[in-house]
Amino acid sequence: MAILKLTLEQARRFLARKQGLLGKPRFSGKTGVLEYVKQAGCIQFDPVDVCGKNAEIVLQSRVAGFDKAHLSSLLYKERRLVDYFDKNLAIWAVEDWPFFERIRQRYRLALRGHESVEPVLESVRHLLCERGPLCSKDIELHDKVDWYWSTTRLARATLETLYFRGEAVVHHKKNTVKYYALAGDCLPKAVLEAADPHVEELDFLAWRVRRRIGAVGLLWNRASDAWLFIDGLKASQREAVFTKLLADAAIMPLMVDGLKAALYCLTEDVPLLEASLVERGWQPRVELLAPLDGFLWDRKLLKALFDFDYTWEIYTPAERRRYSQYTLPVFQSAGFIGRAEIMADRKQGRLRVMHYWPENGLSPKDEERAVLIDCFDRFRRFHGLAELDLPAGF
Repeated sequence: MAILKLTLEQARRFLARKQGLLGKPRFSGKTGVLEYVKQAGCIQFDPVDVCGKNAEIVLQSRVAGFDKAHLSSLLYKERRLVDYFDKNLAIWAVEDWPFFERIRQRYRLALRGHESVEPVLESVRHLLCERGPLCSKDIELHDKVDWYWSTTRLARATLETLYFRGEAVVHHKKNTVKYYALAGDCLPKAVLEAADPHVEELDFLAWRVRRRIGAVGLLWNRASDAWLFIDGLKASQREAVFTKLLADAAIMPLMVDGLKAALYCLTEDVPLLEASLVERGWQPRVELLAPLDGFLWDRKLLKALFDFDYTWEIYTPAERRRYSQYTLPVFQSAGFIGRAEIMADRKQGRLRVMHYWPENGLSPKDEERAVLIDCFDRFRRFHGLAELDLPAGF
């Protein structure tokens, strides 16, 4: 197979186009949310809300006219999307439910704290049937259980067991509190009863790897955070998966100037890749990206292609942080131009840009400053806040 060769600029331009971050937005409104989620496979979920939750920040950077209510409606009213495991906790299209049967089955076979949970499962199922949707505070099970993240109440562990096994889904949320209902009361019967499409484990792993390549745009056959939560993907299995995907013509290899290892894109993305080799004159556009944005999943690849070294420092001890605990990358056209620490002060109705660090270390010139202010102001309007505060001296 002939290997296509790209310059660094061409690779960057392709990724920006694939991600919907170059030129006019390709996605719009509630329909655009669905279209982007299906292209990405999933959006990683995180409940931290300093200036919007991760999934919301991802969507506002791609989907013109995105409103937080769009995502909530698609998840908890229309049931077109579901939150479950993929790239850790994630949001994905409900029609993908059958593909994750293997994960649900693993939780049915082995689960931490099952000795405490199993005796009360049936009673909690009955409560959900009779009274659902419920949160853990609605259930009088106060014993403590050794659970995945920490010791927790038996009520929570039992609800999450049903959720992990696919018997329950998140019905809705109030702030960060999850209310669960039986899956049969929320999702289509045809989806719930559909058979696992993959007979062999290799087929399942190949589907998941292909999905991650499609989410980022380009990935390599190396250990990577982009493969997180794909159980069983050791080096030998990953090699078998890439061999299969190449044999099935599902992916295509390419080389980028300055990189020793081959990168891979989806075969279906080749027309977009070829167009990216020659197209010019894209309208300048600046976007704030989420800390767990799919574009950023492989930090080493990000460094190799864009010379951008990014770490989400929320879990980094304060004395070791280079920037701040919640810093958003600032992306322009086909490169990273800076980072911003932003806080949505909802009580005061203000979006506060606490700090801006230009990637070149130089204060932005008037034209660049105007574009950045427009980006920050769009982010303010996205949050429905009245005022924008810029850092001193900006």
